[in-house]
Amino acid sequence: MAEALAILQAVLIAIGHFLGWVWWIVLPIIFFKADYRLWLDYVKKKFLSKVEYVIFEIKIPKYIEKSFKSMEDVFSALHSIQISKPNFKERVLEGKTQLWISFEIIGNGGGAGFYIRTPKDYRHLVESQMYAQYPDLELTEIDDYTQVFSSMLPNKFWDLWGLDFTFVKEAPYPILTYPFFEAQKEEKTIDPLSSLMETISKLELDEKIWIQLLIKPADDSCKKEGEKIVNKLIGKKEGKPRSYWDYILEFIYNLIKAPIQPPEWSEDKGTEGSPGLMQHLTPGEREVVQAIQNKISKLLFDATIRFVYIDRQNAFTRLNITSTMGFFRQFNTLNLNGFKPHKPSVTKGTWPFKKQKEFWKKTVMYKNYLKRKFNSDCKVILNTEELATIYHFPVTVVEAPVVRRIEAKKGEPPINLPIAQ
Repeated sequence: MAEALAILQAVLIAIGHFLGWVWWIVLPIIFFKADYRLWLDYVKKKFLSKVEYVIFEIKIPKYIEKSFKSMEDVFSALHSIQISKPNFKERVLEGKTQLWISFEIIGNGGGAGFYIRTPKDYRHLVESQMYAQYPDLELTEIDDYTQVFSSMLPNKFWDLWGLDFTFVKEAPYPILTYPFFEAQKEEKTIDPLSSLMETISKLELDEKIWIQLLIKPADDSCKKEGEKIVNKLIGKKEGKPRSYWDYILEFIYNLIKAPIQPPEWSEDKGTEGSPGLMQHLTPGEREVVQAIQNKISKLLFDATIRFVYIDRQNAFTRLNITSTMGFFRQFNTLNLNGFKPHKPSVTKGTWPFKKQKEFWKKTVMYKNYLKRKFNSDCKVILNTEELATIYHFPVTVVEAPVVRRIEAKKGEPPINLPIAQ
């Protein structure tokens, strides 16, 4: 026993001497990754702090027939804001990153409103696409509506509850989209916004529901992941890429037979996979495959979905929170995808120091909403069809009298109008 302890002591001493010689090499390597991330975060924040934004209030016509498809066309056009991948200088020294646009729905005792917050560089694109699809609406530049509170929340007068959403399953699985809601019932189109508008119609004067949909163009990673999932579901084995040794063996083989016949080189496509068993899938499995293929066939966006409820401390109730959460649950389905709370973002404290943690999380949530902060930790990937299902303008059949609409359309003056000389 004593001998074993002596050996262990000698080993520890040797390790200590070794670290004493090389610590100045090892420590920078260990901390380089952390320091590099901190630096990237710093230059990125510096880049974003210089961006100027504009907020539009959207005034909707009293009678609107267009809805889902028109809004989908708007989102498709906004995919053009995608920038090329920043090079080393732009990413590491300048902090350049893809900017995003925020589509927002707010509700209070005065009704429901629709807003867009966009970088000024995208202002004309947003205006032109909105007017192209909805010629009768009005975009009015306003001050930020969140400035209604003069201090940070929560405080002794106001309380809040909020969260960011994430997906139940992998991103390639879609949520329920507007073709599902377009079923005819009593000759009326079912609008998924109806439940949210009904909730807003019951809000008291001091109650507020704020919803953000932050979007920016996504890369092709979701498309590739979706193709892998589809291949797995249909039992199709993917081809394997050719290895380095495959090329060497092929070269040696051609070299040996070169005196007899010309060399033959295979195309660089890897080994072929099996065709799959699509014809043997059940109707439910076939539906899932088609839904995934439909999602990844359209333009994709990275998105953060944020919900905040605000009310006075002495009247705070969770009833409207439950109703709004129900609005998001209607897009969920067991065999496809759906939304669920991202647990780290939920403004709920845990033991120990429960109250202190809850206060801190509420403060962070409120700041994130004010700054329209993109949460990459729980981003969801949505295509244009899914975005248009969540954010669109209520069709005329939405009967809740809370949507602030334009009562009369603006018209051009008559051609023969007299002009004073």
